[in-house]
Amino acid sequence: MIIRKLFKFENAHIVRGCSTIKCRSSLHGHSYKVELLFESNFLDNGQMVYDFGLMKQNMKDLVEAFDHAIALWGGDDKEYIETMKKHSERWVELPVSPSAEQFSRVIFVMIEKLLSLTSKVNGEKEVKLYSVIVHETDTGYAQCFVEDAYSKEMGDIDLRCIHFSSQVQKDFKDPQLWQKVLSEELFINPRSV
Repeated sequence: MIIRKLFKFENAHIVRGCSTIKCRSSLHGHSYKVELLFESNFLDNGQMVYDFGLMKQNMKDLVEAFDHAIALWGGDDKEYIETMKKHSERWVELPVSPSAEQFSRVIFVMIEKLLSLTSKVNGEKEVKLYSVIVHETDTGYAQCFVEDAYSKEMGDIDLRCIHFSSQVQKDFKDPQLWQKVLSEELFINPRSV
């Protein structure tokens, strides 16, 4: 069975190398919708795959870390990156360009890692992240599956190379959330463990 949870956030970015001039050369924003799809062949003690209430905790914080923030690609011009950080309290620096495709991959890797660290509290069994869909507009989205998330051809997503501004981290319900995720980092695909 597959279940889906929808999150929303507002974010600004530049996608360098994009074929559209506006997209690659001008800071612009989108109203994103993010769908997290989970799968299991089992139901928990409440006869659910995974309680949606559990997703309102740390998963929500990680997705909403991008809300009212600027997404920066670590490979962009260093002066641009530093200027954006200087003039924005909320920013996220990524190891890949912040396209919808890469957002779906980044969010997949973050949520799958968090899921692997989450204690099962009500008999949840074999719950896996099935896919992540990132809607950049009402008419366009990117969907990431596990093989996409860990594809070297699409760019390595090393969680240690994702940096949240101090303000973003202060807004987490648990201000140490990201450090906890990184301290438990396996640096490999959690599905192969």
